[in-house]
Amino acid sequence: MDTQQNTALTRALAEVPGPLPTSGVIHITLPHTDRFTVVGNHLAQHPDLSCTAVGLAVRIQSLPQGAKVGIKALAARCTEGEKRIAAALRELEAHGYLRRVRDRLPSGRIITRTVFCNRPTALLRPRHPAVAPPQPAKPEPAPAPTAEAPAPDLPAPQPAPPQAPLSVPPSPAPLFVPRVPPPTAPKAPRRPLPRPSALTPELDRAATAFLSDLHRHAPQFMLSEEDVRRLVPGVAAWLERAACPDAIRRVLTDDPPHPLKHPAKLLTYRLTELLPPSPPGVDDLAALARPRITVTPFQTCDDCDRAFRSPTPGHCRDCREDRARRSAYAQAAA
Repeated sequence: MDTQQNTALTRALAEVPGPLPTSGVIHITLPHTDRFTVVGNHLAQHPDLSCTAVGLAVRIQSLPQGAKVGIKALAARCTEGEKRIAAALRELEAHGYLRRVRDRLPSGRIITRTVFCNRPTALLRPRHPAVAPPQPAKPEPAPAPTAEAPAPDLPAPQPAPPQAPLSVPPSPAPLFVPRVPPPTAPKAPRRPLPRPSALTPELDRAATAFLSDLHRHAPQFMLSEEDVRRLVPGVAAWLERAACPDAIRRVLTDDPPHPLKHPAKLLTYRLTELLPPSPPGVDDLAALARPRITVTPFQTCDDCDRAFRSPTPGHCRDCREDRARRSAYAQAAA
């Protein structure tokens, strides 16, 4: 049995036209006579569809009209689960191969129809009916003159009146419009690298030394000379804001992505987005040193010598209430 199969395969390979490739797939194409479906390469080789979506599209395209193509019906025929089939149907719907439309029957019942198109891009092109150009009428041949009667003078042929151009009926709106996802929102422009108020020679030397020595603490941050020159203003802005070099190094190099392909880009992002605020001035520090709560001093009551808090000397609360009661009694007795 194995020898017969190998012989058949060898014979089939010998019938393949042209030289056989040394690598890759070799196609043995046998013509189909029945039970076949034509699938375009735009679907079979679609760059944005998953293999599950492509296979499901081929399965739907091969089914007859009126076949059930819901999620549960397809899950009963395929080995994939309902979640994968639902995701594949959403892919086909997003690229225009599949569409679900709601239609109202004459009885008033609303149903959902599933429409599958094997070439959704062809529906977007206007399709005009082919109109045959008008054929000019052939003139009748004039009778030959005889010897007995001279030929009558025929009037000169008049030019045919211009015909109005044929009006081509406008093509109806396509019934199947693919649902293409909207384009993503444009990204906001990146913020520029921070710069110090004045790049002094001291700041330039300190920032250059910091960046050149960075790979000794984090080996993956090996920078080129051009990267160092480009990142010097950003590090100088941090140093101008009284940031400690050890703190800058820890912020810039901690927890990098793996693998780190572009260390200079990561440093640019962190220098820009994690820039600390400017240090406070002398007036701001003085405002912090001032007390925010006023302390009320102690006073001694003039009647009972009890200590109480009050901005002015006088009597405590109990003595004030006792004085008010005695004044009320005196007024009532009078």
